[in-house]
Amino acid sequence: MSDFISDRKTVANILRSVRIRRCSVREAMLAYPKDTKDESLIAAYHALVHYEADEDIRARDAMYRQEQDDYIEFLADVLDSGENLPQNIIDNYKQYYDTAPILHQDNSQGFMKSFWKSINLGFRKDEK
Repeated sequence: MSDFISDRKTVANILRSVRIRRCSVREAMLAYPKDTKDESLIAAYHALVHYEADEDIRARDAMYRQEQDDYIEFLADVLDSGENLPQNIIDNYKQYYDTAPILHQDNSQGFMKSFWKSINLGFRKDEK
């Protein structure tokens, strides 16, 4: 079992609330655990971002909507059990970690993390 079990149960509830439209993705992101180091929670966060980005596709394609809803429910079930997400899911989202908009704690340390991340992203854009 994980040291992150409480946060995983929280995220499972957040994912389910989004899936049944009890809360918006934006509200879910604001309620998400801050500064998490749990790769399962980071991957689930990216799945949530992807879910929101495909809102227009879900509205047009019932089969795609069902697949995404099932995927979100699968993630919620795994996290609710306290287990790690499958490694292939975690690996699929790692390419997005540098640009993760996961919120930091609302204090000076959190501000500095956000500030330095924004500085680093600016330099990376120039490198490409």
